[in-house]
This record gives sequence, structure tokens and C-alpha cells, in this order.
Amino acid sequence: MPVVTRTIKVLIVDDSAIVRKILTQELGNDPEIEVVGTAPDPYVARDKIVQLNPDVLTLDVEMPRMDGITFLTKLMKARPMPVIILSSLTPEGSKTALAGLEAGAVDVMSKPGSAYTVTDVCQSLIQKIKAVAHAHVVYREPVNAKKSGIATAMAETTDKIFAIGASTGGVQALTVVLTSMPSNAPGTVIVQHMPAMFTKSFAQRLNTLCQVEIREAHDGEHVIPGRVLIAPGGYHMLLQRSGASYYVTIKDGPMVCHQKPSVEVLFNSVAKYAGANAVGAILTGMGDDGADGLLAMRKAGARTVGQDEASCVVYGMPKAAFDKGGVEKVVPLDRVTQTMLDLAIGRG
Repeated sequence: MPVVTRTIKVLIVDDSAIVRKILTQELGNDPEIEVVGTAPDPYVARDKIVQLNPDVLTLDVEMPRMDGITFLTKLMKARPMPVIILSSLTPEGSKTALAGLEAGAVDVMSKPGSAYTVTDVCQSLIQKIKAVAHAHVVYREPVNAKKSGIATAMAETTDKIFAIGASTGGVQALTVVLTSMPSNAPGTVIVQHMPAMFTKSFAQRLNTLCQVEIREAHDGEHVIPGRVLIAPGGYHMLLQRSGASYYVTIKDGPMVCHQKPSVEVLFNSVAKYAGANAVGAILTGMGDDGADGLLAMRKAGARTVGQDEASCVVYGMPKAAFDKGGVEKVVPLDRVTQTMLDLAIGRG
């Protein structure tokens, strides 16, 4: 019988002994994962990271001696690595967990709500661990204030639409992209894979950092220059057109590409209603959501951009889109915004 070598070393950081025990058992059942240790608080975790050199960390938020977000911020400065926050995700705590994503966590998951959900949650966690185990995680200085002095190179943006899709690592990536947009940037629609309770807080947070106005989208809301609409978690968002006016519809329905909201759904609607008036971008993320939709946009005359492998946390979605022919230009994260702006006015 062939021997399967465990290649992914995981350290579990959680103050609950029960959670540590459950995760150790469930993750350890997968032949590709080795739980090399557990830690009840960040101070113990710090020593075990040095000692055990894990590939991936699972991290609780509320812990004694130091909270998980403070620890994560320190960790990303000293030793950037894939971290998955495992939180209770209560509505009161959603902003805290969102802060974890902004601090550099590659994903956030909810702790099992009961014994009946343990297996499902752990199986999802296993898949995420495998997806991010070799992710390219780098430290990015948080953006703390509205940027100023950004060159305004746009003209006649009324008929242009920006459409962006992102997943794992997307919170930081979108922060980089959106804080670089001028106040009169084309109307922008975004799908970021994120739990339902996070999208509103995420939009509100970005709105304090950016020159463009950023909102969680509502059904029937107009897409206009200087406005960014983020699809609400748990619902699909589609672009529609009435005469020369663009707006979005928010709909329930089955998952598409295992996601809701789905980048695929958004991009296909942009291809249909905006066509050559759109610029699409696909950013870091696991899976292939949006690959066919970006190709549909390109076939409809849109210009398209894919984030390059070196700057992605997970080079999944951009790679899938590139392999299918949907990506016209491949650029690093810090050039995505300017590339989209240039393509919107026919440069490049």
C-alpha cells in the first residue's frame, strides 16, 4: 500500500480546549494534513511557530492575554503566512473578524454551531487549508486614511463600467485597488466571496479609505461614476441596463461555482448589458468562479485584466480565467487600477 506523505503542517490557536481537540481530530483524519501543535493563546502560539514552522495557522479572535487580531497584525509583520480565522462570527463580532481579513488573514470561517455541523465545517476548513497552504502571503501596511493627490486621468466615464471579482486574499487586494481609484472612476460592481454579515461592514470600512463612494449594493441601485457597489453576502448581483442607465438587481438562488454571490453571475450580466463599455478584473482567489464570465465579457468586447501569480495570495481564479482565454492583460496588484483606468479610455 502506498504511503501518503503529510505535506501541510497546521498549528491550531484557540483558547477552547474542546475546539482544539475537535480540530485536531478532524484535520488529522486527512492524510495530507498534519496538526503539528495547538496553542491556547498568542504567546504560546508565537513560541510554537518558531519551534514547529507550520504552513498554516487557524486562529481564534477572542483569546486571553492578547486578542487574535493584534496577534495577527504582529505576525504578518514578522512572519507572513497563511492564517484562517475561525470565529463564532456573531453579528456583534463581524467587524472584528473583518479587521482580521484586513490585517492579512486569507479567510474567515464560522466555528461549528453544534455537533451536527462539525463535520461540514471541518471539511470546508480542510479544503481551505489545502488551497492556501502554499499561498503567497506578504505584509501590506494597512491603509489608515483617505488617499489624496491621486492623478485624475479619467474623461467621459458615464458609459463605462468596472466589474471586479475576488475571493481568498481579496479583502486586502480590493483595498489596494479601490484606494487607488480617483473620485470620478467609472461605476464599479464587485463580487467578493464573503459571509453575509461582513459585506456591509467591509463596504463601510472601505468608504472611509477611498475617494470613490463605496456601498453594499441594494436592489435597483444605480451604477454611476464615482460609486462602487459590493454584492451583499448570500445573494447574487447582476448588472442591468435601462436606456443609458445602469443599475443592479440583487437576487437569491442556487450557488454558482459553489459561491453566492458568484463572480460568474456578475460577469455574465456585465457581458450582456455593458459589452464593450466594460472593463473586467479578476483578482486573487481559490477556485474558478468568474473564469467563463470574464471570457464572455472579452468576447462581448470588454477589456479584461487578471492579477499576476506573484502578487496573488492564491493564484486560482486568475489562472483559471487566463487558461480559458478571458484575461487580456496580466498585471501585478499595484498596477490593476491604473491598467483598468487606461483601458477605460482606450489606452493600452
